[in-house]
Amino acid sequence: MKKRVLALTMALTMAFLTACSGGGGQSGTAADTGGGESGGASAETGGNSAVDAEITEPVTIKFANYAVLEAGYDVYWNGLLEKFHEENPNITVELVTAPYGEIVNTIINMAGGGDKVDVIFGENDWIPTLVDAGLAAPVENVLSQELVADIYPNILEACSMDGVAYGVPMYISPFLMYYNKDLFEQAGLDPNSPPTTYDEMLEIAPKLAALTTEDGNQVYPFGLTTASVAVSGACLTSSVYNFGGTVLDEEGNLAIDQGFRDAVEMWKTLDDNGYNPQNSKLKDLRNLFALGQLAMYYDQSWGYNGISSINPDAESFIASAAPLKGGDGTGESVLQAGTLMVVDNGDAQKAAVAKLVDFIMSEEMLTEYFETVSPAYPARQSMADLEVIADSPILAGAADSVSNLKTVTFVPALSDLNLELCTLAQAVTVSGTDVDTAIADFETAARGILE
Repeated sequence: MKKRVLALTMALTMAFLTACSGGGGQSGTAADTGGGESGGASAETGGNSAVDAEITEPVTIKFANYAVLEAGYDVYWNGLLEKFHEENPNITVELVTAPYGEIVNTIINMAGGGDKVDVIFGENDWIPTLVDAGLAAPVENVLSQELVADIYPNILEACSMDGVAYGVPMYISPFLMYYNKDLFEQAGLDPNSPPTTYDEMLEIAPKLAALTTEDGNQVYPFGLTTASVAVSGACLTSSVYNFGGTVLDEEGNLAIDQGFRDAVEMWKTLDDNGYNPQNSKLKDLRNLFALGQLAMYYDQSWGYNGISSINPDAESFIASAAPLKGGDGTGESVLQAGTLMVVDNGDAQKAAVAKLVDFIMSEEMLTEYFETVSPAYPARQSMADLEVIADSPILAGAADSVSNLKTVTFVPALSDLNLELCTLAQAVTVSGTDVDTAIADFETAARGILE
């Protein structure tokens, strides 16, 4: 499989600104949205005919979705499936669930036993793994032409391998910086002037670190996820880009430069000063932030849902800002997307999947998602001016970060490489390894992964 580069251009950005984680086949709670076993569709499937096809016999499709296990997401997704059944009584959607860090292995293990899911909700970074496993199908073979054509071209390209799109993003976000305005005020800082560089962040960090909660708990100044899950590696890559560094060149070769080294030095500095919670997942950082124990941290825009589910009053103190600039960098960030990937399990399933994806990506359901679950940017061109996005106070402070995205080299081993970045971060933090040794160890492991 060839390596390719994901391109994200300013044209796409300006369009946005006019309005962007197994086991053995075990299924989770089933959302029975119809009755009966898999059957046939009455019309040709694929392309733009799939959504228009009338499904006259019962069809069952399996929807792999980790989010239904997470507070705040479950109500939305189960409600969506209920509404979908009202319009499509012959389609049964069976949910296949597993925690974020296990869902991909669950899907692959199921397929190894001859039990393939039909549609997957997850990260666009999963596409190389799913394509390599022979699971993800070209979206043009399954979804409606109208839907596929409405996705911003470069975002569709961002879900492609060798020029073939294997997913459509339901919504997108760069990594941005959330910060707690109340903690800033308590530390004597201006809540309307967050830091713009890592140096500025380090200057105010001691004041924030001197704070404690009402229960006497420590306040961490800055959070960066380093736990061993692929999304942590994506966040660490974003940190490297903040410093103007690279991880892979355009050909998919390892490219360690000064910006990369500067980023790793910063990870160690944060840990040496006790500013960053060690070995934390994004959900751990969201929890600390919601409880007032974390002043700033990097997350996707939809991380707000996890925060507000813990603390319903979070909207009163949360604000967003562009990622920090470091070294010679300009604070460039990595795009993240909640993506729907499809599997070709035959005409009947494809017709049902096309209808489900079209329903999920409808203006009604996306507006409800942005209003009730989490802020993000839509990937559909026809929804660039959604009022719910244009008026979002959560997205406003980080709007400029959407115009500062760096291209990412898409390779089949991207998830493994992201995990190796987590190992590097843990080496210089938890293990106390010196930066030179840790980077050398990373280079050896990374080359083994990429070869």
